[in-house]
Amino acid sequence: GVPGERLAGANGVADAGFDGAAEKTGTAPPPDTAEAALALAGAPGLASYHKGASDDVVLCQPVGGEAVLGCKHYARKVRLVAACCGAAHVCRFCHDEAEDHTIDRYATKEMICMRCSARQPSAKECRECGSVVSRYFCSICNFWDDSGNDVYHCPFCNVCRRGEGLGKDFFHCMQCNSCVSLTMGPHVCPAAKNAAGSAEGGNGGTVFAGSMESECPVCKDFLFYSDTPVKCLPCGHFMHTSCFQAYTKHYYTCPLCRKSLGDFSAYFRMLDAILAEEEEANATPGDDEEQPKRAKQRVACNDCGVESLAPFHFVYHACAECRSYNTRVLAVVPPSEVAKEEAKNDK
Repeated sequence: GVPGERLAGANGVADAGFDGAAEKTGTAPPPDTAEAALALAGAPGLASYHKGASDDVVLCQPVGGEAVLGCKHYARKVRLVAACCGAAHVCRFCHDEAEDHTIDRYATKEMICMRCSARQPSAKECRECGSVVSRYFCSICNFWDDSGNDVYHCPFCNVCRRGEGLGKDFFHCMQCNSCVSLTMGPHVCPAAKNAAGSAEGGNGGTVFAGSMESECPVCKDFLFYSDTPVKCLPCGHFMHTSCFQAYTKHYYTCPLCRKSLGDFSAYFRMLDAILAEEEEANATPGDDEEQPKRAKQRVACNDCGVESLAPFHFVYHACAECRSYNTRVLAVVPPSEVAKEEAKNDK
């Protein structure tokens, strides 16, 4: 037969489980073979199937689709041989889940074809059986993808990303040090905005260059290597677009800095009207000077950062500076100390 090739089973896929000759003879498989790599990975067989997103319901599923050769993360007809431990796993995620260390994707040099079990250098086609193991292959990242989705390699990020390519549906922001989707509208670089604010004498915010090199605050996936679109929030933080859509069904502030995720001025003015009606309904007849003194609350605005006094209320507290209701209560000011606190604010 052909060196490195094994006979296929009834289903047309090579039966490369390590429970064959090695188990019968009680000896370990020869090193640098497909059987040895599978044994190190603890794989019950060579063939593995990609079942789409039905197995794990998560916000940021890398790949979906019908059941084909691959794993739960990617569709492909190969197993990569990790240079660090020699184990054969379908993808780097599968390796990191099974092993006690992380893989160096760039150091991977070999693959095992799922069709014929031939161990060979990484490539798009199997040199033994001639099968095209994936529609897309990157020799830099050692990445295979047979899902049919558009994939491109960014030379600046030095990783492969989902999309048509730079200048088509993505561009690389040098300040953010990452690819940004053009489908999400104009990109206002938070790092550049921060630098401009600092040049004008202000604090410029809190977001600096390389902000994409962090975790998504919702799903905790590392954003720099994520293959799902990423959205830049008005405050300058980032999260996956799918995470943003799920998160904003219940919350309207950034999970990191608590700034508002949009322009809520119309909603805030509606609250002004509601509180004005409550104030009028609870007011006692007489002159304003005869109205009993009420306690107030010292609040800090999450949007503008100013501390101010707001009328006592169980729920709503408006910032005296920007009139935002995105505030947090710091302390309750009793009626006897309201005048003194207001004098401090006037200064």
